[in-house]
Amino acid sequence: MEVGVGNLVNVKIANRIKVLDIIRNRPSVSRKELALATGLTPAAITGIVRGLVNKGFVNEVGLGAPNGGRPPINLVLNPESGFVVGAEITNKKTVMGIVNLKSQVITTREILIETNEPEESVRKLAVEINSMVNKVEIPWEKLLAVGFAFPGLLDIRSMEIKRSPNLGKNWRNVPIVKLIKKYIDRPIVVEHNANAAALATKTYGLNREVDHMVYVNLGEGISAGVVMNGKIAYGYSGFLGEVGHTVIMENGPLCNCGNRGCLETLCAVPALVRRANRELPLYEKKDSLKYAWQEKGKINIEDIIASATEDNSYSQKLVNQVGWYIGIMVAGIINFYNPEKVYLGGVLTGAGDSLLKPLLKSVRNHAFPEMAEMTSVEISPLGEEAGYYGACISAINKLFTMEGSETMSLVIL
Repeated sequence: MEVGVGNLVNVKIANRIKVLDIIRNRPSVSRKELALATGLTPAAITGIVRGLVNKGFVNEVGLGAPNGGRPPINLVLNPESGFVVGAEITNKKTVMGIVNLKSQVITTREILIETNEPEESVRKLAVEINSMVNKVEIPWEKLLAVGFAFPGLLDIRSMEIKRSPNLGKNWRNVPIVKLIKKYIDRPIVVEHNANAAALATKTYGLNREVDHMVYVNLGEGISAGVVMNGKIAYGYSGFLGEVGHTVIMENGPLCNCGNRGCLETLCAVPALVRRANRELPLYEKKDSLKYAWQEKGKINIEDIIASATEDNSYSQKLVNQVGWYIGIMVAGIINFYNPEKVYLGGVLTGAGDSLLKPLLKSVRNHAFPEMAEMTSVEISPLGEEAGYYGACISAINKLFTMEGSETMSLVIL
Protein backbone atom coordinates (compact mmCIF):
# COMPACT_ATOMS: atom_id res chain seq x y z
CA MET A 1 0.00 0.00 0.00
CA GLU A 2 1.38 3.40 -0.95
CA VAL A 3 1.81 6.09 1.67
CA GLY A 4 0.29 9.39 0.50
CA VAL A 5 2.19 12.64 0.49
CA GLY A 6 -0.23 14.06 3.07
CA ASN A 7 0.46 11.17 5.44
CA LEU A 8 4.22 11.61 5.03
CA VAL A 9 3.90 15.29 5.90
CA ASN A 10 1.82 14.41 8.98
CA VAL A 11 4.44 11.90 10.09
CA LYS A 12 7.17 14.49 9.60
CA ILE A 13 5.25 17.05 11.64
CA ALA A 14 4.46 14.51 14.37
CA ASN A 15 8.11 13.48 14.67
CA ARG A 16 9.32 17.08 14.89
CA ILE A 17 6.71 17.92 17.54
CA LYS A 18 7.62 14.80 19.52
CA VAL A 19 11.33 15.65 19.45
CA LEU A 20 10.75 19.30 20.33
CA ASP A 21 8.44 18.31 23.19
CA ILE A 22 11.11 16.07 24.69
CA ILE A 23 13.69 18.84 24.40
CA ARG A 24 11.42 21.42 26.10
CA ASN A 25 10.70 19.09 29.03
CA ARG A 26 14.34 18.34 29.84
CA PRO A 27 17.16 20.61 31.02
CA SER A 28 19.22 19.31 28.08
CA VAL A 29 19.32 16.21 25.92
CA SER A 30 21.66 14.65 23.35
CA ARG A 31 20.76 13.36 19.89
CA LYS A 32 21.45 9.83 21.08
CA GLU A 33 19.03 10.24 23.99
CA LEU A 34 16.41 11.58 21.60
CA ALA A 35 16.78 8.52 19.38
CA LEU A 36 16.33 6.22 22.38
CA ALA A 37 13.32 8.17 23.65
CA THR A 38 11.51 8.34 20.30
CA GLY A 39 12.54 5.09 18.62
CA LEU A 40 13.64 7.07 15.55
CA THR A 41 16.90 6.33 13.77
CA PRO A 42 19.98 8.45 14.52
CA ALA A 43 19.86 9.70 10.91
CA ALA A 44 16.22 10.81 11.33
CA ILE A 45 17.04 12.57 14.61
CA THR A 46 19.99 14.35 12.99
CA GLY A 47 17.74 15.69 10.23
CA ILE A 48 14.98 16.76 12.61
CA VAL A 49 17.39 18.50 14.98
CA ARG A 50 19.11 20.27 12.10
CA GLY A 51 15.76 21.67 10.99
CA LEU A 52 14.81 22.77 14.51
CA VAL A 53 18.19 24.46 15.01
CA ASN A 54 17.90 26.26 11.66
CA LYS A 55 14.39 27.46 12.59
CA GLY A 56 15.69 28.81 15.91
CA PHE A 57 13.68 26.49 18.16
CA VAL A 58 16.68 24.57 19.48
CA ASN A 59 20.14 25.67 20.61
CA GLU A 60 23.27 23.54 20.79
CA VAL A 61 25.07 24.07 24.07
CA GLY A 62 28.36 22.74 25.43
CA LEU A 63 29.43 19.14 25.45
CA GLY A 64 27.78 16.36 27.39
CA ALA A 65 29.70 13.98 29.65
CA PRO A 66 31.83 11.65 27.49
CA ASN A 67 30.85 7.98 27.63
CA GLY A 68 33.54 6.55 25.48
CA GLY A 69 34.12 8.04 22.05
CA ARG A 70 33.09 11.48 20.89
CA PRO A 71 31.32 13.55 23.60
CA PRO A 72 27.76 14.50 22.61
CA ILE A 73 26.52 18.03 22.04
CA ASN A 74 23.60 18.90 24.29
CA LEU A 75 20.39 20.40 22.95
CA VAL A 76 18.10 22.86 24.74
CA LEU A 77 14.89 24.61 23.78
CA ASN A 78 15.25 28.25 22.80
CA PRO A 79 12.52 29.70 25.05
CA GLU A 80 12.25 32.89 22.97
CA SER A 81 11.34 30.95 19.82
CA GLY A 82 7.65 31.26 20.64
CA PHE A 83 5.20 32.84 23.08
CA VAL A 84 1.63 32.39 24.26
CA VAL A 85 -0.85 34.72 25.95
CA GLY A 86 -3.09 33.64 28.80
CA ALA A 87 -6.03 35.42 30.44
CA GLU A 88 -8.40 34.64 33.32
CA ILE A 89 -11.68 36.49 33.07
CA THR A 90 -13.82 37.28 36.11
CA ASN A 91 -16.56 39.78 36.80
CA LYS A 92 -14.32 42.07 38.85
CA LYS A 93 -11.04 41.88 37.00
CA THR A 94 -9.12 40.09 34.29
CA VAL A 95 -5.54 38.93 34.82
CA MET A 96 -3.51 38.35 31.67
CA GLY A 97 0.10 37.69 30.78
CA ILE A 98 2.61 36.40 28.27
CA VAL A 99 4.97 33.46 28.75
CA ASN A 100 7.60 31.91 26.51
CA LEU A 101 7.76 28.25 25.49
CA LYS A 102 9.53 27.36 28.75
CA SER A 103 6.55 28.85 30.63
CA GLN A 104 8.68 31.73 31.90
CA VAL A 105 6.66 34.89 32.52
CA ILE A 106 7.42 37.85 30.26
CA THR A 107 4.77 40.26 31.53
CA THR A 108 1.46 40.35 33.42
CA ARG A 109 -1.36 42.86 33.57
CA GLU A 110 -4.59 43.37 35.53
CA ILE A 111 -7.49 45.12 33.83
CA LEU A 112 -11.17 45.76 34.48
CA ILE A 113 -13.58 44.59 31.78
CA GLU A 114 -17.35 44.76 32.11
CA THR A 115 -18.60 41.22 31.43
CA ASN A 116 -22.37 41.65 31.15
CA GLU A 117 -22.32 41.37 27.34
CA PRO A 118 -20.23 38.39 26.13
CA GLU A 119 -19.30 39.70 22.68
CA GLU A 120 -18.41 43.19 23.84
CA SER A 121 -16.28 41.86 26.69
CA VAL A 122 -14.42 39.53 24.29
CA ARG A 123 -13.86 42.40 21.85
CA LYS A 124 -12.38 44.59 24.60
CA LEU A 125 -10.26 41.68 25.79
CA ALA A 126 -8.83 41.26 22.29
CA VAL A 127 -7.92 44.97 22.22
CA GLU A 128 -6.11 44.63 25.56
CA ILE A 129 -4.22 41.54 24.41
CA ASN A 130 -3.13 43.33 21.24
CA SER A 131 -1.91 46.27 23.34
CA MET A 132 0.01 44.02 25.73
CA VAL A 133 1.78 42.13 22.93
CA ASN A 134 2.73 45.34 21.14
CA LYS A 135 4.07 46.89 24.35
CA VAL A 136 6.61 44.10 24.92
CA GLU A 137 7.46 44.17 21.20
CA ILE A 138 6.99 40.47 20.52
CA PRO A 139 6.75 39.74 16.77
CA TRP A 140 3.20 38.58 16.02
CA GLU A 141 4.50 35.59 14.07
CA LYS A 142 6.03 34.33 17.33
CA LEU A 143 2.72 34.48 19.18
CA LEU A 144 1.69 30.87 18.72
CA ALA A 145 -1.55 30.58 20.74
CA VAL A 146 -3.85 32.30 23.23
CA GLY A 147 -5.37 30.55 26.26
CA PHE A 148 -8.41 31.68 28.25
CA ALA A 149 -9.78 30.65 31.64
CA PHE A 150 -13.49 31.30 32.25
CA PRO A 151 -15.76 30.57 35.21
CA GLY A 152 -19.03 28.75 34.66
CA LEU A 153 -20.25 25.59 32.95
CA LEU A 154 -17.89 25.04 30.02
CA ASP A 155 -19.07 22.17 27.81
CA ILE A 156 -15.88 20.59 26.46
CA ARG A 157 -17.81 18.78 23.72
CA SER A 158 -19.31 21.87 22.08
CA MET A 159 -16.89 24.42 23.59
CA GLU A 160 -19.84 26.49 24.72
CA ILE A 161 -20.23 28.24 28.05
CA LYS A 162 -23.64 26.89 28.97
CA ARG A 163 -24.01 29.26 31.89
CA SER A 164 -21.79 31.60 33.88
CA PRO A 165 -23.82 33.52 36.49
CA ASN A 166 -20.68 35.11 37.90
CA LEU A 167 -20.01 36.81 34.55
CA GLY A 168 -23.60 37.90 33.97
CA LYS A 169 -27.07 36.72 33.06
CA ASN A 170 -26.32 36.89 29.31
CA TRP A 171 -23.66 34.19 29.53
CA ARG A 172 -25.88 31.32 28.36
CA ASN A 173 -25.00 28.95 25.52
CA VAL A 174 -22.12 31.21 24.41
CA PRO A 175 -20.01 29.56 21.63
CA ILE A 176 -16.92 30.94 23.28
CA VAL A 177 -14.17 29.66 20.95
CA LYS A 178 -16.09 30.75 17.85
CA LEU A 179 -16.71 34.15 19.43
CA ILE A 180 -13.07 34.71 20.39
CA LYS A 181 -11.89 33.77 16.88
CA LYS A 182 -13.86 36.71 15.48
CA TYR A 183 -11.38 39.02 17.17
CA ILE A 184 -8.17 37.02 17.65
CA ASP A 185 -6.50 35.32 14.69
CA ARG A 186 -4.53 32.76 16.64
CA PRO A 187 -5.17 29.19 17.85
CA ILE A 188 -7.48 29.44 20.87
CA VAL A 189 -7.60 27.24 23.97
CA VAL A 190 -10.36 27.67 26.56
CA GLU A 191 -10.40 26.09 30.03
CA HIS A 192 -12.52 26.37 33.13
CA ASN A 193 -10.69 28.71 35.51
CA ALA A 194 -10.37 26.12 38.31
CA ASN A 195 -8.98 23.54 35.86
CA ALA A 196 -6.49 26.09 34.55
CA ALA A 197 -5.40 26.93 38.09
CA ALA A 198 -5.02 23.23 38.92
CA LEU A 199 -2.86 22.75 35.83
CA ALA A 200 -0.71 25.74 36.77
CA THR A 201 -0.27 24.51 40.34
CA LYS A 202 0.70 21.03 39.16
CA THR A 203 3.25 22.50 36.76
CA TYR A 204 4.73 24.82 39.38
CA GLY A 205 7.78 23.85 41.44
CA LEU A 206 7.82 20.40 43.00
CA ASN A 207 4.21 19.61 42.12
CA ARG A 208 5.13 18.05 38.77
CA GLU A 209 5.34 14.68 40.51
CA VAL A 210 1.95 15.05 42.24
CA ASP A 211 -0.55 13.05 40.18
CA HIS A 212 -3.57 13.32 42.51
CA MET A 213 -4.35 16.88 43.46
CA VAL A 214 -7.32 19.26 43.80
CA TYR A 215 -7.25 23.03 43.43
CA VAL A 216 -10.15 24.89 45.07
CA ASN A 217 -10.84 28.38 43.77
CA LEU A 218 -12.30 30.71 46.42
CA GLY A 219 -13.36 33.92 44.74
CA GLU A 220 -16.42 35.30 42.95
CA GLY A 221 -17.50 31.68 42.77
CA ILE A 222 -16.26 28.46 44.36
CA SER A 223 -15.13 25.60 42.16
CA ALA A 224 -12.48 22.90 41.99
CA GLY A 225 -10.01 21.66 39.41
CA VAL A 226 -9.24 17.96 39.89
CA VAL A 227 -6.02 16.25 38.78
CA MET A 228 -6.26 12.44 38.67
CA ASN A 229 -3.47 10.21 37.39
CA GLY A 230 -1.58 13.32 36.33
CA LYS A 231 -4.35 14.71 34.13
CA ILE A 232 -7.24 17.14 34.54
CA ALA A 233 -10.50 15.27 35.18
CA TYR A 234 -13.45 16.70 33.27
CA GLY A 235 -16.36 14.34 33.77
CA TYR A 236 -18.83 13.60 30.98
CA SER A 237 -19.27 17.13 29.62
CA GLY A 238 -16.63 19.13 31.48
CA PHE A 239 -18.71 20.25 34.45
CA LEU A 240 -16.80 18.27 37.10
CA GLY A 241 -15.72 20.34 40.09
CA GLU A 242 -18.75 22.56 40.81
CA VAL A 243 -18.23 22.13 44.55
CA GLY A 244 -19.59 25.59 45.28
CA HIS A 245 -23.04 24.12 44.80
CA THR A 246 -22.70 21.68 47.66
CA VAL A 247 -25.65 22.40 49.94
CA ILE A 248 -24.34 23.40 53.35
CA MET A 249 -27.47 24.97 54.87
CA GLU A 250 -30.93 23.53 54.16
CA ASN A 251 -33.40 26.29 53.28
CA GLY A 252 -30.53 28.78 53.22
CA PRO A 253 -30.12 31.73 50.82
CA LEU A 254 -31.25 31.24 47.22
CA CYS A 255 -28.36 30.38 44.91
CA ASN A 256 -28.04 31.35 41.25
CA CYS A 257 -28.14 27.63 40.43
CA GLY A 258 -31.73 27.47 41.74
CA ASN A 259 -31.02 25.60 44.97
CA ARG A 260 -30.84 27.04 48.49
CA GLY A 261 -27.98 27.07 50.95
CA CYS A 262 -25.18 26.31 48.49
CA LEU A 263 -21.64 26.96 49.67
CA GLU A 264 -21.38 29.89 47.21
CA THR A 265 -24.35 31.64 48.82
CA LEU A 266 -22.52 31.59 52.17
CA CYS A 267 -18.83 31.79 51.37
CA ALA A 268 -18.14 33.29 47.92
CA VAL A 269 -16.93 36.89 47.73
CA PRO A 270 -20.27 38.49 46.77
CA ALA A 271 -22.03 36.69 49.64
CA LEU A 272 -19.47 37.88 52.20
CA VAL A 273 -19.59 41.48 51.00
CA ARG A 274 -23.41 41.52 51.03
CA ARG A 275 -23.51 40.02 54.51
CA ALA A 276 -20.95 42.43 55.95
CA ASN A 277 -22.70 45.49 54.52
CA ARG A 278 -26.00 44.22 55.91
CA GLU A 279 -24.71 43.41 59.41
CA LEU A 280 -22.20 46.20 60.07
CA PRO A 281 -24.86 48.88 60.71
CA LEU A 282 -26.06 46.72 63.62
CA TYR A 283 -22.55 45.88 64.91
CA GLU A 284 -21.96 47.93 68.06
CA LYS A 285 -18.43 46.91 69.09
CA LYS A 286 -15.40 49.04 68.23
CA ASP A 287 -14.08 47.54 65.04
CA SER A 288 -11.88 48.71 62.16
CA LEU A 289 -14.24 47.29 59.54
CA LYS A 290 -17.16 49.12 61.13
CA TYR A 291 -15.12 52.33 60.98
CA ALA A 292 -14.38 51.67 57.29
CA TRP A 293 -18.08 51.14 56.63
CA GLN A 294 -18.96 54.38 58.42
CA GLU A 295 -16.35 56.30 56.45
CA LYS A 296 -17.10 54.90 52.97
CA GLY A 297 -20.74 53.91 53.26
CA LYS A 298 -19.95 50.38 52.12
CA ILE A 299 -17.05 47.95 52.28
CA ASN A 300 -15.51 45.48 49.80
CA ILE A 301 -13.70 42.16 50.05
CA GLU A 302 -10.32 43.89 50.33
CA ASP A 303 -11.54 45.66 53.48
CA ILE A 304 -12.68 42.36 54.99
CA ILE A 305 -9.39 40.59 54.25
CA ALA A 306 -7.29 43.51 55.50
CA SER A 307 -8.89 43.34 58.96
CA ALA A 308 -9.28 39.54 59.15
CA THR A 309 -6.04 39.17 61.13
CA GLU A 310 -7.28 41.43 63.96
CA ASP A 311 -8.16 39.27 66.96
CA ASN A 312 -11.88 39.09 67.78
CA SER A 313 -12.71 41.49 64.95
CA TYR A 314 -15.89 41.22 62.92
CA SER A 315 -13.84 40.24 59.85
CA GLN A 316 -11.97 37.51 61.68
CA LYS A 317 -15.16 35.98 63.03
CA LEU A 318 -16.74 36.11 59.56
CA VAL A 319 -13.71 34.55 57.86
CA ASN A 320 -13.42 31.91 60.61
CA GLN A 321 -17.00 30.82 59.93
CA VAL A 322 -16.35 30.76 56.19
CA GLY A 323 -13.26 28.62 56.77
CA TRP A 324 -15.35 26.13 58.75
CA TYR A 325 -17.95 25.80 56.00
CA ILE A 326 -15.32 25.46 53.28
CA GLY A 327 -13.62 22.80 55.40
CA ILE A 328 -16.79 20.70 55.21
CA MET A 329 -16.61 20.86 51.43
CA VAL A 330 -12.85 20.09 51.38
CA ALA A 331 -13.49 17.09 53.63
CA GLY A 332 -15.97 15.83 51.03
CA ILE A 333 -13.35 16.26 48.32
CA ILE A 334 -10.84 14.27 50.37
CA ASN A 335 -13.36 11.50 51.02
CA PHE A 336 -14.37 11.34 47.36
CA TYR A 337 -11.09 11.83 45.44
CA ASN A 338 -8.41 10.79 47.97
CA PRO A 339 -5.92 13.41 46.70
CA GLU A 340 -2.35 13.78 47.90
CA LYS A 341 -2.70 17.57 48.04
CA VAL A 342 -5.52 20.11 48.17
CA TYR A 343 -4.53 23.64 47.23
CA LEU A 344 -6.64 26.68 48.05
CA GLY A 345 -6.50 29.71 45.78
CA GLY A 346 -8.39 32.87 44.95
CA VAL A 347 -8.92 36.17 46.70
CA LEU A 348 -10.22 34.68 49.98
CA THR A 349 -6.89 33.00 50.67
CA GLY A 350 -5.50 36.48 51.32
CA ALA A 351 -7.03 36.11 54.80
CA GLY A 352 -4.28 33.57 55.60
CA ASP A 353 -4.53 31.69 58.89
CA SER A 354 -7.85 33.31 59.76
CA LEU A 355 -9.29 31.19 56.96
CA LEU A 356 -6.90 28.24 57.02
CA LYS A 357 -6.93 27.30 60.74
CA PRO A 358 -10.71 26.81 61.10
CA LEU A 359 -10.77 25.17 57.67
CA LEU A 360 -8.20 22.56 58.70
CA LYS A 361 -10.04 21.91 61.95
CA SER A 362 -13.26 21.41 60.01
CA VAL A 363 -11.50 19.00 57.64
CA ARG A 364 -10.26 16.93 60.58
CA ASN A 365 -13.78 16.83 62.02
CA HIS A 366 -15.54 15.86 58.79
CA ALA A 367 -13.14 13.81 56.65
CA PHE A 368 -12.37 10.12 57.04
CA PRO A 369 -9.47 10.31 59.57
CA GLU A 370 -6.94 8.15 57.72
CA MET A 371 -7.61 10.01 54.45
CA ALA A 372 -7.40 13.45 56.07
CA GLU A 373 -4.12 12.50 57.73
CA MET A 374 -2.46 11.61 54.41
CA THR A 375 -3.73 14.72 52.56
CA SER A 376 -1.89 18.04 52.66
CA VAL A 377 -4.21 21.07 52.57
CA GLU A 378 -2.48 24.40 51.96
CA ILE A 379 -2.72 27.74 50.18
CA SER A 380 -1.50 27.73 46.58
CA PRO A 381 1.89 29.39 46.06
CA LEU A 382 0.63 30.98 42.84
CA GLY A 383 -1.93 33.24 44.50
CA GLU A 384 -4.37 35.01 42.18
CA GLU A 385 -2.20 34.43 39.10
CA ALA A 386 -2.84 30.68 38.91
CA GLY A 387 -5.75 31.01 36.45
CA TYR A 388 -4.05 33.06 33.75
CA TYR A 389 -0.83 31.04 34.10
CA GLY A 390 -2.74 27.79 33.73
CA ALA A 391 -4.38 29.16 30.58
CA CYS A 392 -0.88 29.75 29.21
CA ILE A 393 0.24 26.23 30.15
CA SER A 394 -2.86 24.74 28.53
CA ALA A 395 -2.17 26.65 25.31
CA ILE A 396 1.47 25.52 25.25
CA ASN A 397 0.54 21.90 25.90
CA LYS A 398 -1.92 21.93 23.00
CA LEU A 399 0.79 23.17 20.63
CA PHE A 400 2.77 20.02 21.35
CA THR A 401 -0.01 17.63 20.37
CA MET A 402 -1.22 16.61 16.92
CA GLU A 403 -4.32 18.71 17.62
CA GLY A 404 -2.03 21.72 17.59
CA SER A 405 0.09 20.45 14.72
CA GLU A 406 -1.50 22.79 12.18
CA THR A 407 -0.04 25.74 14.06
CA MET A 408 3.34 24.18 14.76
CA SER A 409 3.72 22.98 11.18
CA LEU A 410 3.75 26.59 10.01
CA VAL A 411 6.78 27.39 12.14
CA ILE A 412 8.81 24.17 12.44
CA LEU A 413 8.78 22.88 8.85
